[in-house]
Amino acid sequence: MAIEAPLSKYKKTNLKIAIVVCVVLGIWCAYDGYLNEKWIEDHTDSEGNPETYLVFNRKAPFYLAAVAVLAGAYLFAVRNKKIIADENELIISDKEKISYDSIQAIDKTHFGSKGFFTITYEKTTGGQVARKISDRKYDNLEAVLEHLVTKIS
Repeated sequence: MAIEAPLSKYKKTNLKIAIVVCVVLGIWCAYDGYLNEKWIEDHTDSEGNPETYLVFNRKAPFYLAAVAVLAGAYLFAVRNKKIIADENELIISDKEKISYDSIQAIDKTHFGSKGFFTITYEKTTGGQVARKISDRKYDNLEAVLEHLVTKIS
C-alpha cells in the first residue's frame, strides 16, 4: 500500500497570494504611472522630466506581470508533485528514488515542533546525502514518516 504526501496547501496558497499581489501592485503602478494625471503632475519636475517614482510606476507593471506569469507557471508545474512511500522505496520525484535499504538514519527530533525530518541515505553512486523533508512543502508527512520508521526498523 503506497502512502502519498501531496504538495501542501500552504505552498500553493503562498504562490496564489504572490500572483494576486503582483497583479494588484502592477495595476496600481500602471494607474499611477499612466492614468492618474494629478499624481503624474506631482511627480514631474518643472522641465517636464519624470521623477524616480513616476519612472518606477511606468516600468514596474511589466516586471510584476512577468513575475506573476512565472509564479503561475511554477504553480502549474508543481501542482501534482508528491512524495510516495511504497513497499520498496521512497519516491520523491521521477529522478530521486530512495530505497529503504539505503536509508541509514531518520532524524525526526524536529518534526513535532518545526515540522520537518531528515533522512540520511547512501546514494547508488556513493556518498551520503541528508535530505530534509518539510510539512511546509508536503501534506500528510506524518503517515509517510510512520511508514518509513516501520520499514527501516
